[in-house]
Amino acid sequence: MERSRARSGPGGPGEARGSRVPAERARADDSHAPAGASRAPVGASRIEIDDDDAGQRLDAFLARRFAAVPKSHLYRWIRSGQLRVNGSRSRIDYRLQPGDQLRIPPVFGDAGRDSTRSPAVAARGDVDPVQRERASLARRLPVLFEDDDLIAIDKPASVAVHGGSGVSSGVIEQLRAARPQARFLELVHRLDRETSGVLLVAKRRAALVNLHAQLRERDTDKRYRAIVVGRWPLRTRKLSFPLLRREAPDGDRRVVVDRAGLEAITHVTGLAHSQAAGAGEISLVEARLETGRTHQIRVHLAHAGCPIVGDDKYGNFELNRRLAREGHRRMYLHAQSIAFRHPRTGERLRIEAPTPAAFERLLDAADAGRAEAAS
Repeated sequence: MERSRARSGPGGPGEARGSRVPAERARADDSHAPAGASRAPVGASRIEIDDDDAGQRLDAFLARRFAAVPKSHLYRWIRSGQLRVNGSRSRIDYRLQPGDQLRIPPVFGDAGRDSTRSPAVAARGDVDPVQRERASLARRLPVLFEDDDLIAIDKPASVAVHGGSGVSSGVIEQLRAARPQARFLELVHRLDRETSGVLLVAKRRAALVNLHAQLRERDTDKRYRAIVVGRWPLRTRKLSFPLLRREAPDGDRRVVVDRAGLEAITHVTGLAHSQAAGAGEISLVEARLETGRTHQIRVHLAHAGCPIVGDDKYGNFELNRRLAREGHRRMYLHAQSIAFRHPRTGERLRIEAPTPAAFERLLDAADAGRAEAAS
């Protein structure tokens, strides 16, 4: 039986009751301070890798566990051989295995404490201000659902899911900064930066592997709401257009419909029509993904002649500018719900994110304009 999980109100991503952080084994080896050191060193320690940490790159594991240590220092540990894996030097890109023994060299002060063992370190003033800012942002992410295995976030529009390409940090970096005690936090799937809605984050590697398998096997049900240009029929249409990723000479990456592309299937149902002032007819639709390609819904709807309102890559740019002048500035695509089997219990869950107020405002403005025109 499927159980619905809807947000009861905004909440910070604090640790859920009953969640457990597995204990790790660590012991001090030595604590010889370099000459002239003004702070007492934290002695070298050993960490044994368990199943939850296995599979990660060595550098990524260290960056997460020792968040207050500059990355340049972490890389120096590895390259100089101060950090040992099973008694030997290691590569930066080494993938950790269950049972691996890591020797962490002596470091100084709170920066050297394992952040998964000392949550208070992240709250003190000696933590990188960027980390503090990320933690502050994370507390404003509404949590739709959380247990020991996963978190479901209601991601706002204009927030990236991860850093990169000019973005200093995204949802995952913010969550890690806000939860320094969490041993494992990884994105289960992705949403475009301008898309809002349900985003799943795994808290255990086993949960991540299980959910990835469900996505590959199409054993999930992902539904989106969108407002599109034009009149979409009040029925379901199956869009089956193969998609291919291309890079333009200027470096711009786009997805196009191309016979040489990958299979992509979207089921789109018309829900309502409205008349936007100066923009013609617009439609509220639900899109159900059968496959999950990059920009799939956006490209399929644009190819079908009904681009998403506010889409700055595949949309109607002139219409977008007119609506932006009236205060309607976002891309109107929202990940409404996702259904899947719980990775531990097998129970079927459906997690839902409320439709953003911006959708209602645009539709209400369109209806008001139509009524005024009729009078």
